[in-house]
Amino acid sequence: MSDVTIRPADDADLPALTSAFGDETFFVDRLARQRAGRGQLLTACLRDRPVGHVYVWWEEAEEREVQDFLPGIPLLNRVKVLPTYQNQGIGTELVLAAERLLANLGHKMVALAVRYDNEGARRLYKRLDYRIWDHPRVECRYEVVRPDGTREHGFELCDMLVKDLTDSS
Repeated sequence: MSDVTIRPADDADLPALTSAFGDETFFVDRLARQRAGRGQLLTACLRDRPVGHVYVWWEEAEEREVQDFLPGIPLLNRVKVLPTYQNQGIGTELVLAAERLLANLGHKMVALAVRYDNEGARRLYKRLDYRIWDHPRVECRYEVVRPDGTREHGFELCDMLVKDLTDSS
């Protein structure tokens, strides 16, 4: 979608991001991590309105298996596009922008977790040359904010996908 611009988010974007996606706590956390140099929140905007986002995680992974098998490899976290704008190439643009950012910073590989039954996401990542790593699935922690503001914490079974950035153009 050519009208979409992808750029780093900043603190001034918090109200718009929260309005579009909810979960203010997530964005407050990611913007704080960004200010501390621990990652980069990218947002896809259509006429200055956020329609998608991805967080590029530079910190050590939270999951022990990922720490062990992919030490120092940055992760893409929570690639999300508003339902109205899905299947228009915005998710692809977000992932490619994150990959370019990482390649420009000298990273040779990127990884992400995808729930084992998320077929739509799996198709996107396969099309973008991600492959399932050579290790078992990982239990990834998640948090869901309910409409009443309460939070549900749990784990979901995910495949780790990796991509060699040196083969990308």
